[in-house]
Amino acid sequence: MKSKLTAVALAAVVVAGTAAAAVPASAATAKAAPARCHTADLKAGFATGDDAKPEMGQTKKQTQAFVWFTNKSTHTCTLNGFAGVDMVGAQPTDGTWSLARSAAKPETLTLEPGATTDFSITLLPVAASTPQREKFVPSKFLVTPPNETKHFTLKWPFGGQILKQDGATHPATYLNPVGQ
Repeated sequence: MKSKLTAVALAAVVVAGTAAAAVPASAATAKAAPARCHTADLKAGFATGDDAKPEMGQTKKQTQAFVWFTNKSTHTCTLNGFAGVDMVGAQPTDGTWSLARSAAKPETLTLEPGATTDFSITLLPVAASTPQREKFVPSKFLVTPPNETKHFTLKWPFGGQILKQDGATHPATYLNPVGQ
């Protein structure tokens, strides 16, 4: 019986020693990771510089529009994933189109106060002569930051029309992750 008690006591000392060694002393002084960015922490808009404008006048290839997020808060925050984007059409037949996501893998981005990141929307423009049922004419974009429920309403500043593929499995108009 004495050897069993000794073994149990020895095991308790070993477990207690392991538990104490598993928590490094520096863990108590480590800074907490930044919280994720909330819609209220950000401002958003379309990149409208000459090198950022989508080529909506051409109809032979895809083009890209860029939406930026700037951390307007006084604290550092993170973004990870895809924004939610619903395009609202200008034509009565357009309705709202929730854009599909690309297969790209998102990465966590840390935004210091005042820092900006963006994401791209790949678009497939079509000619004005395309039949109405085959084109979507963007009017505004409802942009929701990753993991949020409140959105920004952005007026579409570029004109043009997009091939309507809102029911397609792999549409030619889609989103890329924030930071890509």
